[in-house]
Formats: sequence, structure tokens, C-alpha cells
Amino acid sequence: MTGRLNSAQPYALGLFRIVIGLLFTCHGAKSLFGLLGGVDGQGGTAATGSWPGWYAAVIELVGGSLVLLGLGTRFAAFLASGAMAYAYFKVHQPEALWPLQNNGELAALYCWTMFLLIFTGSGAFGLDKLIAKRSTAHTREARKREPVAA
Repeated sequence: MTGRLNSAQPYALGLFRIVIGLLFTCHGAKSLFGLLGGVDGQGGTAATGSWPGWYAAVIELVGGSLVLLGLGTRFAAFLASGAMAYAYFKVHQPEALWPLQNNGELAALYCWTMFLLIFTGSGAFGLDKLIAKRSTAHTREARKREPVAA
């Protein structure tokens, strides 16, 4: 049983990354474009350049998209995790100590899920893996064509 679960781990991690990236991207799209009800439930958007809301939305949209695609996953997850840590400690935590009391559960969860992706990478189905495979195959092919010096 453990062997089967271990062999499926990259695929489960890839699906986890895709879902987290999609949900994170939706938060950015909501704030930047007023999609999915917008920031006020009426299709409103974050004011361009406003701190920290607009910048957080840009990180959510771009970082979430990169995580979703599995492209630069570790770097994008690092930025996203930091943004969510900032959101939790500067926006939510001053309201109350516990996330259930200060409405900071999503910020805390996204912070820790992105933190996990920094260490695990993209898993299966990511563009990182596809690019690495092509680069490795291209390098091997180039080595095969080089003459052997004696």
C-alpha cells in the first residue's frame, strides 16, 4: 500500500498545486477585475496602486497563475507565501489573536500551502518538469554529436 501511495505522490502533488494555484489566481482576478463578485460583492475592484490590496492582488494573480501552470513554482510560491504572511500579520492579526476570530484563515492557509510548495516543487503536470526534460534531452543530444577527442 505504501509503495503505491509513494508512486502516486508526484501526481497528487501536481493536482494539489493546480487546485491551490487556481484558487489563488481567482482571488487576484476578483480584486483586480471585479470577477466572482469583486472585492465588495458588487463587482468592485481594488484601487489601482493602493497598498496593500492592489499589490496583493497582483501577487495573487501572477503568482497563482505561475503555480497553477507549474512554471517557476518555487519562486512564485515563495513570493505568494510571503505576501500571505504579511497579509495575516499586518491585516488580520491586529484584529484578534486567533485566525477564526480575525478572519485570517485563508491568509494563514495560503501562506502555509505556498510554503509547502517551496520545498516540494511542482510535482507532476508542471511546465517546470516539461522544460527540464526538454533541456536535458537537448543537452544529451548535443553531447552525442560532439566528436570524442583523444
